[in-house]
Amino acid sequence: MVGYITYVNLLNPFWWLSMAVILFKAFALVDAAVRREDAYRAADKKSKTFWLVLLAAALGLDLLFGANIMGSFLTLAGLVAAIVYMVDVRPAIKALTDGRGRGDRRNTGPYGPW
Repeated sequence: MVGYITYVNLLNPFWWLSMAVILFKAFALVDAAVRREDAYRAADKKSKTFWLVLLAAALGLDLLFGANIMGSFLTLAGLVAAIVYMVDVRPAIKALTDGRGRGDRRNTGPYGPW
């Protein structure tokens, strides 16, 4: 019986979409966690704590109640928060740092790293 349920889930496109949403939110949360706190302030964005709490709540609610794309307002609201982070906040922070969360650019010349 368990094999049948797993087989049916693998054929369901909404299951795949839900898994993609959960993985996207998890990536956004991990990315927000590895960025420096002062980079958020320097980019004139909300604090790191704000984004960590918001993204963790979005991911936690999906893991607790299930990511239902078609019928859950919480899933869609969390997805919007993750998209805003990835499209607006992350590029602003990456522009201030070297893309790896560090701000020092020691081994760079006028045309790039050497």
